[in-house]
Amino acid sequence: MIRIWSPQYECMPREQIKELQLARLKETLERVYQARGIYYQKFRQLGFEPGDLKTLDDLKKLPFTTKDDLAQAYPYGYFIVPLKDVVRLHGSSGTKGKPTIVGYTKRDLETWSELVARIVTQAGVGEDDIAQICFGYGLFTGAFGLHYGLERVGATVVPTSAGATERQLMLMQDFGTTALISTPSYALHLAEVGQELGIDFRSLKLRVGLFGAEGWTEEMRKQLEERLHLKATDNYGLSEVMGPGVAGECLETCGMHVAEDHFLVEIIDPDTGETLPEGKKGEIVITTLTREAMPLIRYRTKDVSSLHTEPCPCGRTTARLAKISGRTDDMLIIRGVNVFPSQIESVLMEINGLAPHYQIVVKKRGHLDDLEVLVEVLPEIFTDRYRDLEAWERKIERKLYNALSLTARVRLVEPRTLERTFGKAKRVLDLRNSE
Repeated sequence: MIRIWSPQYECMPREQIKELQLARLKETLERVYQARGIYYQKFRQLGFEPGDLKTLDDLKKLPFTTKDDLAQAYPYGYFIVPLKDVVRLHGSSGTKGKPTIVGYTKRDLETWSELVARIVTQAGVGEDDIAQICFGYGLFTGAFGLHYGLERVGATVVPTSAGATERQLMLMQDFGTTALISTPSYALHLAEVGQELGIDFRSLKLRVGLFGAEGWTEEMRKQLEERLHLKATDNYGLSEVMGPGVAGECLETCGMHVAEDHFLVEIIDPDTGETLPEGKKGEIVITTLTREAMPLIRYRTKDVSSLHTEPCPCGRTTARLAKISGRTDDMLIIRGVNVFPSQIESVLMEINGLAPHYQIVVKKRGHLDDLEVLVEVLPEIFTDRYRDLEAWERKIERKLYNALSLTARVRLVEPRTLERTFGKAKRVLDLRNSE
């Protein structure tokens, strides 16, 4: 039996979803206008008033909001309620060492918990589960967002936070953890350390992983499922618009269901700003529809995906985001060719004998860009085939060329050479401007 946390909204007919979005969008525009803050000034400059919005398509008349806008308004410039009504502050990395600050009213926190309850239910987690959260607690939204949503569905929460990997594994065994919450790269690190400790993950009670906070490919999903013996699901959110809970995969794993009653999602051409039709890949833009403390209008996320509304076998009617394939600011232009790290990851993850740990380094060699990919090999390969590594590097280079139409130098390195992180993995090192 498929469990749905909020059938009233998750299974609403498409036309009713659009009607609800329009009504809530009008309310949001009226609230930000009456607050006489930043959006009021933007609207006045355009000669726009909330009553001018008649259809959802009219949203295109309004300007985008960017992370730079939030940085310039640091810390509270986009709040539209008195600070006394803000009961929680979170933040994400920002420019010049200053985090991007977001605020929540009591109702915002209730909404957040409710939406995370949806995504964990979609992933099959419920009151019988023991959920271990390996995100760092603090200004980062991931840990707290998942924590309260998991408690909302009745799961037993183990807030281990980040780091102390061997202790994480011990508690996983002792507590009978069934659901793992972390970044996909840290989950692979857990698998690696567990193997070194002689842990057979098939003997554990792990059955599902909710992985987010960084992009990851279908090839990495296969690695996660094979090495940890669980069902790996993806979820999406960002601190600026709330945190986790914006969208998440159901067990069909055919896209991440968007909470469309709370977020209006557009896909735009990142170069022109034009809205793209359904199914076309572009930059995700999000407008919050119910947020009280800090509504955002047309926030450019820089994340790249596509939107789909065809029916899902799970019964939910909400639009689905395809897996995040990269970020517009992560895209590398190498000798005129656009390269996303996810393209390189897809090639590497399909080659037996390679560990799921790699780093992309871009330098200048003379006047030309030089692309180097460092990737770890598994211990048994490094030992048994050391003499063959150079030939193996050439083979991988050919596979990368076929995928990228670009020559990349591959350097195979011994196990545990590349740095492990507890948060988002640092995959790209672009040194062109520092040389």
